[in-house]
Order: sequence, then C-alpha cells, then structure tokens
Amino acid sequence: MELQSIYQKTIKFAAKKHADQNQVIPGTNLPYVVHLSNVTMEIIFASQETKEFNTAFAIQVALLHDIFEDTETIFKELAEEFDTEIAEAVLALTKNAKIPKEERMMDSLTRIKKLSKEVWAVKLADRITNLQIPPQHWDSEKIKEYYKQALQILDSLEGGNEYLEKRLSERIQDYSKYCTSKA
Repeated sequence: MELQSIYQKTIKFAAKKHADQNQVIPGTNLPYVVHLSNVTMEIIFASQETKEFNTAFAIQVALLHDIFEDTETIFKELAEEFDTEIAEAVLALTKNAKIPKEERMMDSLTRIKKLSKEVWAVKLADRITNLQIPPQHWDSEKIKEYYKQALQILDSLEGGNEYLEKRLSERIQDYSKYCTSKA
C-alpha cells in the first residue's frame, strides 16, 4: 500500500476515534487530529533525513499514538484494524495510569526503548509538537515539570533519531523561557 493510502486510512480512523470523544488540543478549539497530523509531519521530515527508516510504520504509529490514552479504543481493535506491531508500539507510547504519576514517563520510555527506532522517533516528535506556548491554566510547576520531562525524553532516547533529537533540543531551549516567565 502506498504511503498516501496508509496515511489516509490511519488518519480517518484516528480522527473519528478522537472526535467521538469531542477531543480538542488543550487550550485551543482545534480538533485533536491537528496534533496527530503535526506529529506525523515531524515523522515525515525525519524519514527524509534518516537511513533505514520504516516510514509507513512510523506514520501509522504517529497518527495513533494517543488512541489508547484518549479514546475507548482497545488493543485488540487496533491490532485487528492495523496489526499487532502497531498496537504494541502505541501501547508503549501510552502512559500506564495504574502506576504512580511520577513513574509513568520513565515506565513508558523503558517500554519504548525495547521497540524499533521508529517508535522512539514518534515519542521525540510528539514532544517536539507539544513544546508550544503552555496552556493558560498551567501553573509554573506544571510548566517546569513538562520541561524536565522533555529533557528526560531527550536523554533517554539519545541515539534514536539524530534529526529529531536536534529538533527537540532546539524546542527545549525555546521552551525554557516559559519556566521563568510565569509566576
């Protein structure tokens, strides 16, 4: 199947699932599919700069990366609609709500690191996309914690994708101004 067809099938599936939850990008009125397509855009650009990169797989994982966390979709449904490898990648990118909040990121990163570099790339691309102006309702502690998590992601996934690591490093640098500007 060609990349455009894979993208169309996957984005339609993801868009419907997130729209069923009336999900928007936090702090905006934008439909959540905008975030998913932005993460995927990062993946597409990274694929052009990365040797031996499974672009089709990475696009699907990028478009689906929040589906377990934010919708009613279950592993079996995703595995049947796409395949088990994609469902396992999405599961690794999903924070485990059953463990303490402060352990969730490291747990997810540990599971991500057991999978292909394309999964690492999706995590890097997701954080690149999320390092925007913080939502108005975030206090300074939340902003600082998000910054620390971005550094943790960059450090943990070092060697996963040079292009995305550079992009994330630049975004972290830009984002650091929000750690001091909000009282």
